[in-house]
Amino acid sequence: MKIGILSRNRQLYSTKRLVEAAETRGHEVQVIDALRCYMNIVPHKPEIHYRGKRLEGFDAIIPRIGSSITFYGTAVVRQFEMMGVYCQNESVAISRSRDKLRSLQLLARKGIGLPVTGFAHSPDDTQDLMNLVGGAPMVIKLIEGTQGKGVVLAETKQAAESVIDAFRGLDAHFLTQEFIGEARGTDVRCFVIGGKVVATMQRQAKEGEFRSNVHRGGQARPVRITPEERSTAVRAAASMGLNVAGVDIIRSNHGPVVLEVNSSPGLEGIERTTGRDIAGQVIAHLEAHAKPGRTRTRGRG
Repeated sequence: MKIGILSRNRQLYSTKRLVEAAETRGHEVQVIDALRCYMNIVPHKPEIHYRGKRLEGFDAIIPRIGSSITFYGTAVVRQFEMMGVYCQNESVAISRSRDKLRSLQLLARKGIGLPVTGFAHSPDDTQDLMNLVGGAPMVIKLIEGTQGKGVVLAETKQAAESVIDAFRGLDAHFLTQEFIGEARGTDVRCFVIGGKVVATMQRQAKEGEFRSNVHRGGQARPVRITPEERSTAVRAAASMGLNVAGVDIIRSNHGPVVLEVNSSPGLEGIERTTGRDIAGQVIAHLEAHAKPGRTRTRGRG
C-alpha cells in the first residue's frame, strides 16, 4: 500500500514509529505536513497539491492532526475523503473529539459515564453553575486544550469564582466539572484500535499536581482493566466515530468515567510502558480496512 501520514514533524516518536512499522511490513510511506497542502475544490475532481506536486495514488491516510491545526488539518482529511482515499480517522470524528463540549454531549447521549459537567455563558449563572457540579473543589477547563493545558483545579469557592471570572473576561468558552478526589491523581489511558482495547496504562500525577499527563511529569505503569472499563473505552471511541483513539478514564466511586477521547493519541508513553508494538497494530488495521471509497462520510461532514 501507499500510505500518507499527516504529521507536521516527521521526527516525532509517533510519526517515526508509524513510518518504521509501515516500511517493515513492505508499504510505501510519505509524511505530509497538512499545513503545506493546498486544495483544488472543484466538482467531480477534487485535488490536493503538496510542495508543487499533486498528491495521488494513496491507498490510506493516517491523520496525526495536532489541536493547533484542527480546522485546516480536518479540511485536508476531508479533501482526501472526497478523493475516495481511506482515512483511518475521518474528519468528522476528529472534529467531534476536539470539541470538548460536543464530545461530552455525544458521550452522554450514549449513556457513557462522565464527571458531572456544567457549561454556561452568562456571568449571572456562576453560583448555580458551581452548584450543578457539587461546588468546590471543582475542575474548570477550557473547551479547547490538550495535555492538561487550560485545566485548573479550584479548591475553594473563592478560587472557583476567580477562575470563572478570569475565563469569562477572556471571552473563553469553558466547562466546570466535579472533582473526583478518590482517583487520587490517577487515570487510565486505554488505546483503542478498530473497536478493541489493545493496551492500557495507569498514569499517576506527580506530587502536588492533579493532572496525570506524562507531559506534565506524570508516571505511567501497565494496568489491568475491568470488563466495564474496557466496554466504556470501546463505546467512547465508537461514539466519536474513531478507529484509533486514546480514551482517558478515571476510576470513581460510581464506576469508570471518561475524561477525554483523543483522536491522535501518542505512541511513546503507551509503547514504552507496555512494551507492545502499537504502531504495528495501527498499520495492521489499515491493511484490513483500507479500500478505495471506504469512507463513511465521503467528506460530507
